[in-house]
Amino acid sequence: MESSDFHHALALLDWQAELGATEAICDAPVDRYALPDKQEAPARAKASVTAAAPPAPPAKTDAVQEARRMAASAQDLAGLQAALAGFEHCALKQGARNLVFSDGIAGAPVMIVGEAPGRDEDREGRPFVGRAGQLLDRMLAAIDMGRAETDAPVYITNVLPWRPPQNRDPSAEEIAMMRPFLDRHIALAQPKVLVVMGNISAQALLGKRGITRLRGHWTEVDGLPVLPMFHPAYLLRMPAAKREAWADLLSLKARLTDG
Repeated sequence: MESSDFHHALALLDWQAELGATEAICDAPVDRYALPDKQEAPARAKASVTAAAPPAPPAKTDAVQEARRMAASAQDLAGLQAALAGFEHCALKQGARNLVFSDGIAGAPVMIVGEAPGRDEDREGRPFVGRAGQLLDRMLAAIDMGRAETDAPVYITNVLPWRPPQNRDPSAEEIAMMRPFLDRHIALAQPKVLVVMGNISAQALLGKRGITRLRGHWTEVDGLPVLPMFHPAYLLRMPAAKREAWADLLSLKARLTDG
């Protein structure tokens, strides 16, 4: 090689080094994607990304479906009460003092379905024990019925077993969540007649609201005769409606006598 060629080649090499070239070009092309270290690198990177990915969130529980499952598993009223106590998908449970399950005589011919516990019911764990409950007892006594051991006992429960905050109306979601337990409650109690008191009870069992239109008109749910009535709490606010309530009580007594 002549001196000029040597110095020219050296100058080209220096120029390539300044540009950042760090490896010499071989006579034959090299498939760098086929090199072992290049094949393993993407796999290691992928494994690293997979390991760092957060775990998938758990599937959301269908509260109504879970309520159906738990209610159906109850073989008696004690088992149903235990199932309700173990149901963790209703937020009302977190703010309530007690589960309000029932009162009266199980197996009685009349089953009264109220709306939801109030303050007194939440404190004592029994339905209808406040002023509205005292009025209900007087109403039943007027037609020789009662929740104690009598010749004409009644059995009492509510659509919701837990008190809503500030006694607000239950939401449609809360009613739907508790409906499977209520249906099972009725099936296990085996009444001959259902009395639904108030709009919430009518919405839950009849799918309708407007108790002033519904009251006094017999209907049917799952083969059982149903009588919608004013809730005693409404009668405390609207004493003039007691006339209609008395007519409904007489209709209930006549139905039981005829039946």
